[in-house]
Amino acid sequence: MSAKLDSLCQKLTEFIGERAAAPVQQFGEISLEVRAENYLEVAGLLRDHADLQFEQLIDLSGIDYSTFTGWQGKRFAAVSQLTSVTHNWRLRLRVFAPDDGFPILPSLVDIWASANWYEREAFDLYGIMFDGHPDLRRILTDYGFVGHPFRKDFPVSGYVEMRYDPEQRRVVYQPVTIEPREVTPRVVREEGYGRG
Repeated sequence: MSAKLDSLCQKLTEFIGERAAAPVQQFGEISLEVRAENYLEVAGLLRDHADLQFEQLIDLSGIDYSTFTGWQGKRFAAVSQLTSVTHNWRLRLRVFAPDDGFPILPSLVDIWASANWYEREAFDLYGIMFDGHPDLRRILTDYGFVGHPFRKDFPVSGYVEMRYDPEQRRVVYQPVTIEPREVTPRVVREEGYGRG
């Protein structure tokens, strides 16, 4: 580890203590895993402590670990990328939702306003609820969309499709009508294709 990352690890261990697992270096950055019940407290400390000062949340993503090879832990997580402009370092903060059947985590919007749309995206695509979010609704899919398309158990073709019906003069929803088709190129499929 570099001296800079060593210093960050030491500060995180000192100031966060038992509220999170020990910091781990991965991919040239520090990762910190926190339990859901300590998530808001640790996030506030990361932002406000003078020796840490992570002023910016630059990304938050939902993750579904259900098909991750060899994974035995919880299914849904939120992973935030934090930046300290003051100290010029980054931190990856991960928290797992305690309930796989109904994943819910505290919202970070009151700590970093930039979490707003990222949490809406994680809700829309993974079904992770963020308690305390001021406007948790779909952001990428249609309001009538059924399910959460980035979950590993979501069917590849979806459930319903939407189209404009000129006779009814409105948008209608109907079951998916995708027909299986040949996807092998003709060059491979047909012997002698392109000759003579």
